[in-house]
Amino acid sequence: MKILMVLTSHDKLGDTGNKTGFWLEEFAAPYYVLKDAGAEITLASPKGGQPPLDPKSAEPDAQTEATKRFDADAAAKAQLADTKKLGSVSASDFDAVFYPGGHGPMWDLHNDADSLALLEAFAKADKPIGAVCHAPAALVNAKGKDGEYLIGAKRVTGFSNSEEDGVGLSDVVPFLLEDALKEKGGVYSKGEDWGEYVLVDGLLVTGQNPGSSEKAAQELLTLLKVMPGH
Repeated sequence: MKILMVLTSHDKLGDTGNKTGFWLEEFAAPYYVLKDAGAEITLASPKGGQPPLDPKSAEPDAQTEATKRFDADAAAKAQLADTKKLGSVSASDFDAVFYPGGHGPMWDLHNDADSLALLEAFAKADKPIGAVCHAPAALVNAKGKDGEYLIGAKRVTGFSNSEEDGVGLSDVVPFLLEDALKEKGGVYSKGEDWGEYVLVDGLLVTGQNPGSSEKAAQELLTLLKVMPGH
């Protein structure tokens, strides 16, 4: 199994002067779920190289078993420091793609031409696509095989308006993810704030928040296991 993970390259939290990026748990948990299942993982980001880490996700209260494992994993850190440029990877080389969240994707992956082309190629080839927390922002403008929006009429989730209110960033983000998913025809639903909530619709897997990152990766694996050739 060859799996592509796509991270953000965006590090500015709007006009706040604070930093953002990807959320450590949402990268580390899926990374190890996939790696422990024997997947070969390639990391990519719009600019390539080291993607920016949301500093809040490195604080002690945000640490989990997966993030602690990552902190002690020199090989994984070296891989993360050297992500491939998104424009240089091809969907044909992979069996599935997974997008970890953090607020960064709301600014760059949301309308990154390389990311959109990649998602459309994965959709066209009937390969699983996964995204968690804010990363479903990358799906909002992507088109499916039929030329309609990829998330149109699909059951999807992502960081909820109430969770955005909870972190005090509803006025900072360029748009509210829950609203954007609904606007593009997604059949949005959510679980409890901060609770595990993952939806699978066909070959699309979405998770609501950091607590959903491990389950989202497990569901992506489940889809891969039933694919021809696996």
